[in-house]
Amino acid sequence: MVEEEFTLASITDGLETSFIGRKVIYYPSLASTMLVARQEAQRGAAGGTVILAGEQTEGRGRVERTWLSPEGNIALSVILHPDVASLPYLIMIASLAVVHSIEAVTGLKTQIKWPNDILIDGKKVCGILIENEVKGNKAVYAIVGIGINVDLGPSDIAGISAPTTSLKAELGKKVLLADVVRHLLVEMERLYLTLPDGEPVFQAWRDKLVTLGKRVRVESGGTVLEGIAESVDGSGALLLRHTDGSSTRVVAGDVTLSDNK
Repeated sequence: MVEEEFTLASITDGLETSFIGRKVIYYPSLASTMLVARQEAQRGAAGGTVILAGEQTEGRGRVERTWLSPEGNIALSVILHPDVASLPYLIMIASLAVVHSIEAVTGLKTQIKWPNDILIDGKKVCGILIENEVKGNKAVYAIVGIGINVDLGPSDIAGISAPTTSLKAELGKKVLLADVVRHLLVEMERLYLTLPDGEPVFQAWRDKLVTLGKRVRVESGGTVLEGIAESVDGSGALLLRHTDGSSTRVVAGDVTLSDNK
């Protein structure tokens, strides 16, 4: 059972934000926070509206992978109305907000694996999904979906192929969901309000990337690429340097890290 203190009031009461989390729509159980957030955004929901689920049963990650979030974990989506020029920074803002929140609440050291995974000791603890609706040169809305493994059980972790962990497994004790969510919303707003100057966000995100300097295998659009993850550009794209000296700019893909540089 989810801890008693994880209620709507435990998230919103005294929350020190001006717009993110001023409206939180909470569902004890939900198929997908992204789906509901999209519906709310299409109905004209205000920027900063949060869809939060006590349990997510049909969530998805990148390339339609399943992302389930049983009770005791965090599944939420935040509706935003950014300028088009700010869209590339949303994944950076979300990643940094998760990193800062986990470190503030637990003290655990975290890293970011390009483009959207948060790791603890090389194991995935969080996934992030961004969805945009753009018409012409205007962003109608953007949705930031975040799933954090707070209290995955051993059987849940055993059923996942990629190295996975949870905050409780790493810390060795219970972590309060409300603490993490509150820190996350405050930090997301703080970083978001630094836009349109995205340079500080980009630099902080880049410095947290465990991917850079590593030999990697990237699956992108049905193509498999290998090389050294040399750098990232201001839009968040990865520059991959191949053994023949050529390079490829990768906008999106799934990265597997090699143990060797």
